[in-house]
Amino acid sequence: MLLSINYHEVFIAVGAVAIIAVIVGIILSIAEKVFHVEVDEREEAIRDVLPGSNCGGCGFAGCDACAEAIAKGNAEVSACPVGGATVAAKIGEIMGVEVGDLTRMVAYVKCDGTSDKREVEYDYFGIDSCTYATMVPGSSPYACKFGCLGFGSCARVCDHQAIRIINRKAVVDENLCVACGKCLRVCPHNLIELVPADSKYRVQCASLARGLEVKNACTAGCIGCGLCAKNCPSEAIVFKNNIAVIDYDKCTKCGTCVDKCPRKIIKIYE
Repeated sequence: MLLSINYHEVFIAVGAVAIIAVIVGIILSIAEKVFHVEVDEREEAIRDVLPGSNCGGCGFAGCDACAEAIAKGNAEVSACPVGGATVAAKIGEIMGVEVGDLTRMVAYVKCDGTSDKREVEYDYFGIDSCTYATMVPGSSPYACKFGCLGFGSCARVCDHQAIRIINRKAVVDENLCVACGKCLRVCPHNLIELVPADSKYRVQCASLARGLEVKNACTAGCIGCGLCAKNCPSEAIVFKNNIAVIDYDKCTKCGTCVDKCPRKIIKIYE
């Protein structure tokens, strides 16, 4: 049985589709002009230079937001900590800005309380997470309520495997650290900070407790005696909340603080 084709109806259907396509094209063209947003070519160039890790270490939501901020002048050309000096130099060329010497930063754990140095109040058998461990009575199973819990929350978020847990304490491999800041944000005791990679002397304690309480909790705790600050010839050490803090802009790396600290919690890092 042969089917008869009504070519007139076919031509009408094809014509209707063609007319609709033209109308849609015109609408899209008008919409593109009405809603068009100018994109700074520098922003796209900067985005191509950025590493694309979207870690948030720059303080922005991701690399796209960082590139936009740099292009608009709302962030420094060195805003990306992961890219470091190499990326900053490339962005400087794009922005027409001369980039000086940049200080490489690394993450540093302000605690030396390994399991052999601190007192344990009770055993924790909960979820293997520092955040969950702070929910137990006293915010820590250890006598020191300010030290590293050692359950590895920081190590798990590190995309560069720069943190390991050794003897129940987080340790940073500074050769792998890119200073993205992820570990800083997950540490419930705020023990991790970014310091200059060439900082030779560092205070390895963050306890806010006072002398006797610190002594009873950990053999590696700062008792706030003040001898380091009193003897520092460059006045580079101050005390904040019973803990010694080094001003690296003033530190001359003389080593007096290390010699004078009776608890030996100011360490020498080579």
